Amino acid sequence: MSRSSVASKPWFDASRVAPALDRVAQAPFLLAVRDAFVWGFGALILACAALFFLVGLPAAFLPAFGVMSCALAIALPLALARRAHYHATVVALASVAAFALVLPRPFGPDPLTYLRALGATGIFLALLATGVVGAGIALSRRSFGAAIALALLAAVVFGAHVDVSREIAFALAPMARLGDSFPALLVIVAAQTLLWCIGVHGPAMLAAVLTPVYLTMQMQNTAAYTEHHALPHLVVASLFLFVYPGGSGATLPLTLLLSVSRVARLRRLGRASLLPAAANVNEPLLFGLPVVLNPFFVAPFVAAPLALAGITYAAFAFGFVARPAFYVPTVVPAPISTYLATLDPRAPLLVLVNLIVATLIYLPFVRAYEKRQQNA
Repeated sequence: MSRSSVASKPWFDASRVAPALDRVAQAPFLLAVRDAFVWGFGALILACAALFFLVGLPAAFLPAFGVMSCALAIALPLALARRAHYHATVVALASVAAFALVLPRPFGPDPLTYLRALGATGIFLALLATGVVGAGIALSRRSFGAAIALALLAAVVFGAHVDVSREIAFALAPMARLGDSFPALLVIVAAQTLLWCIGVHGPAMLAAVLTPVYLTMQMQNTAAYTEHHALPHLVVASLFLFVYPGGSGATLPLTLLLSVSRVARLRRLGRASLLPAAANVNEPLLFGLPVVLNPFFVAPFVAAPLALAGITYAAFAFGFVARPAFYVPTVVPAPISTYLATLDPRAPLLVLVNLIVATLIYLPFVRAYEKRQQNA
């Protein structure tokens, strides 16, 4: 092989890396987690609305994540059964039974108090229960002995009355400290966006690990707010409402720029993507433009949310904007969701600053892409 041919090869071959990462991202359990969290958030909203309007329970005392954990314990095994082609009834019954066995004891006389105490730890328990059951079924198809060994291990854990939730909280303590730091925030944002650039759903791939951690810290902020204490964490689930306006890559400015593009195809795509982008759904744009595997947009797709993460972290750290106290689903438009998360009228202004910064980052790349489309 000649020296020139070696030099002509790119240092990073996405065509080789992307399929491997995509196989990981397309694993049935990770896909099921992504599917089930949608139902879990829906159950959270419906249950909390019912408790608020029918029972009159104050918003701060709603057992939000406890309810979501119970919903996930049902939705996740059903989603896994659909993705992995397992028998839905068997997976659901086994997973719900496993979830019930690992719940912390005692249950207590008041279900609402118990669910509120369970909090986001229950999300890990739901993931663990379904993961163990799913692994057992997969192993039984390959090796009956391995499946029996897994079942015996689970039986020993349950029989020894190990408080799984307490062990999880202990294991999560270092991760929570890492997650509530600026370097960790940058690493997570970069990982999610870089994975998307090669066609892998970054947030979905990392959700099983990151979502419960940030929901736990979010809940700790909520508890501190209700007790009139200083909020302990900066990096929580609702912080990403400021980092990703329009979805991963902070693509709302990109959608707006495309909607007034001089190229007809880009203009139609931008206008068609406006409504989903308002709800932070940008898959039509990512694959329709496309952003995925498009060298024109790799740099701004990664740089914009990194810049917004820095601005947002600084705004919270120096007290320019109140830290997020409450969890708000990502489908709520950014100016509204960020105010609801912080109850600070300066939060929408921070979103506006972030949108301006992201627009300035995307603008030269959009103009370059327009020229390429016009010359094609």
